Amino acid sequence: MTSAAEQRAPAGEPAAGSGQPSAVIGARRPVPPAPVVWPGTPTPLGARFRAGPDGVAGTNFALWAAGAEAVRVCLFDEAGRETRIPLTELTHEIWHGFVPGVMPGQRYGYRVDGRWDPWTGARWNPAKLLLDPYARAVDGEFALPPEVYGHVRDWPDQSVADTVRDERDSAPYVPKGVVVHDDDDWSDDRRPKTPWADSVIYELHVRGFTKLHPGIPEELRGTYAGLAHPAAIEHLVKLGVTAVELLPVHQFAHEDHLLRRGLTNYWGYNSIGYFAPHAGYAASGTTGQQVGEFKRMVRALHAAGIEVILDVVYNHTAEAGELGPTLSLKGIDNRGYYRLQDDARRYADYTGCGNTLHVVQPQVLRLITDSLRYWVTEMGVDGFRFDLAAALARSMHDVDMLSPFLAVIAQDPVLRRVKLIAEPWDIGSGGYQVGAFPPLWTEWNDRYRNAVRDFWRGALPDVREMGYRLSGSSDLYAWGGRRPYASVNFVTAHDGFTLRDLVSYQTKHNEANGEDNRDGTDDNRSWNCGAEGESDDEGVRALRRRQLRNLLTTLLLSTGVPMLVAGDEFGRTQRGNNNAYCQDNEIGWVDWSLLEEPGWRALSELTARLIALRHRHPVLRRRAFFSGRAQTADGLRDLAWFTARGTEMTEGDWYAPAATLAMYLSGRDIPGRDERGAPVVDDSFLAVLHAGERPTGFVLPGPPWADRYEVVVDTSAEEQAGAPGTVHRAGTRITVPERTVLLLRVA
Repeated sequence: MTSAAEQRAPAGEPAAGSGQPSAVIGARRPVPPAPVVWPGTPTPLGARFRAGPDGVAGTNFALWAAGAEAVRVCLFDEAGRETRIPLTELTHEIWHGFVPGVMPGQRYGYRVDGRWDPWTGARWNPAKLLLDPYARAVDGEFALPPEVYGHVRDWPDQSVADTVRDERDSAPYVPKGVVVHDDDDWSDDRRPKTPWADSVIYELHVRGFTKLHPGIPEELRGTYAGLAHPAAIEHLVKLGVTAVELLPVHQFAHEDHLLRRGLTNYWGYNSIGYFAPHAGYAASGTTGQQVGEFKRMVRALHAAGIEVILDVVYNHTAEAGELGPTLSLKGIDNRGYYRLQDDARRYADYTGCGNTLHVVQPQVLRLITDSLRYWVTEMGVDGFRFDLAAALARSMHDVDMLSPFLAVIAQDPVLRRVKLIAEPWDIGSGGYQVGAFPPLWTEWNDRYRNAVRDFWRGALPDVREMGYRLSGSSDLYAWGGRRPYASVNFVTAHDGFTLRDLVSYQTKHNEANGEDNRDGTDDNRSWNCGAEGESDDEGVRALRRRQLRNLLTTLLLSTGVPMLVAGDEFGRTQRGNNNAYCQDNEIGWVDWSLLEEPGWRALSELTARLIALRHRHPVLRRRAFFSGRAQTADGLRDLAWFTARGTEMTEGDWYAPAATLAMYLSGRDIPGRDERGAPVVDDSFLAVLHAGERPTGFVLPGPPWADRYEVVVDTSAEEQAGAPGTVHRAGTRITVPERTVLLLRVA
């Protein structure tokens, strides 16, 4: 009787066929026919087209596979016929060889042979065609039939299924890497290099942002070319944002459970190719053309003064756990790339996605940093937002702010100069690390999100938390030389309710995801304004629009870096779905027809006006934390807080229940100097936030704070009047309408 490990699934037919190299660059002698392979070099990793010995054109293949016993590079012609070429050179655990005549556009993959011993983490299976981790382009869609699993997926006893090797050939069912020739020096590109303090981030999905845009030609919608189109860029420029943060554009795959339900991973947080722009977003082709199309998009955004930040997923891959498919790293060196448990059949999972990359391993760290540098130097991007960054900061087990990953980033001459944003948590023990990342890093500040949501729905017990969040979160970031712009302030993100849904739904409505509404968070901190979902009650609709104005105004007046989500500025809805990761349809796409409605158009215009106000006034985008101390004899401080009585807040006021908070920002005491060394001086402002359900009286502070105040923003009004607005004398008791933000300039 054989053990489970010795059992085998039926073997498939071996691939056959051959390809003939043809083109030669500067050759002094004829190109030898395939499958001739010369030694080549172990660096750089990946498939790199170049001139070889005697000027013969070809491609150097180099793959790190430390424990492998053999590696073959597999070339595919247009008919899908495969030519397998052994790589016999092994240098420092890297298998390599130069294949003459292999030109750009060539489709390829690897087969890696070695032991099959899942109990020790060894999962080599040469029947599986593997994607090159360094592939610059990927051609084909990932489907997940049984043949793409290294084990027998449908083995009757699932408790041992992962130990039974499947020997069926996966090549017909998996995408291939593509050889790409890249000689672009970016000499015609001008990076905006927007300082952190001046940044306004706009999170968007390449496909979802452009799919329904009426000004973009239909054939370009949903693509990089669509985002580069003048109609798309016009909206970004008009809005005034300085950077787009793109949901994942690394090549990704879809999960089996989604494909079985007829859905896909729309958001793309399931990466499998860290160097390849996702082929599904390319209008021009998928045999290398997607690389040039992505670059043209970046250039177009740069020309408009807009930076490009990528949301990157280096914490896990699409290969999931021991029952997941074998697409790339799992079949190259499972033990080298992934964190395994003491029972090496199982994966350590700090991500909730089945696996976690073992970033402590030098080769994994090299893969990530090589990828990051590639996107900066060769693809032109300006920064990165790291999904579940705490998982990357783990040493052997615990999150460690002196971890190899953070140390390497800090000293890298390329990466330390770009924008670095951490999602500062993962799902493992000790994974919540908001405020803990070192200088150079900014962080998604979910404590800001929670406080602002709770304040405007009347759920804060007092105003202490709001005071910290409005003024830059000094309690979290005023250490180690960090600045207020370490806090990326947001009220919504791709994950969760849209802004409109936040004021329209009390609970999630994720039935379309096919998981019986079990997925997505229940901690929404939302308020539906008296009716669940869409309403015909004009009073409810007006209140919701006012709440949206309050939330956007609060966000854009707060110290720190504001982040908006595409479509929130004109009332985009996901119909109550707070986890639309699998909704590649009208639920997940931006509905541009909303701008035809006066109410939503007015909201977009208010958002643009607030961003312009922020750009004009340095007091709203400070580069240093407030001191709260008087700088001159008149007692005027850079930051002061007032009660509705017009008096400065006492210790007791901070702890008392309140629905009103007023913040005075002095433009006279802004630290730092401009580029010519002159002091930075600005107007002073008073922001009054009133979340109560009834109007309140408010006494405007008198001297030394001001003699008069001019209303700049009043969120109780559907249409915002242009400046100058109403002027009030200091000491006057004004009426602040219910649920309103007033921004007043010291006149």
